[in-house]
Amino acid sequence: MQTLLAHKPITVIRPLDHLNAATSGEFGRELITAIAAPGVVAVLVDLGAVTFIDSAGLMALVSGLKQAKRMGRRFSICSVSPGIRMILELSQLDRVFEIFDNVDSFEAENSCANQHW
Repeated sequence: MQTLLAHKPITVIRPLDHLNAATSGEFGRELITAIAAPGVVAVLVDLGAVTFIDSAGLMALVSGLKQAKRMGRRFSICSVSPGIRMILELSQLDRVFEIFDNVDSFEAENSCANQHW
């Protein structure tokens, strides 16, 4: 279901197709595992291949964000389609998540900001 690209200290997770009640449990477990992995300081969820998200999928993302904050890790999302962006805006989650255009823009901002990775 997911593609996990771990290149410490950043882990990129690419869920596929749907983030819904049927898939959110597995997705949430993968998020928690990625966030808790030793040496990881940031998790980026690339939503470029996600075609549908429901409230269960949104809750999995929110749970991942909360876990990351508890562990002092950064949690961001990128490659958000217009339809999913509208859902994030309607739920006001666009104000909660750090959203990037794509993986490259995330990496460019972090290399420019000289973050301690």
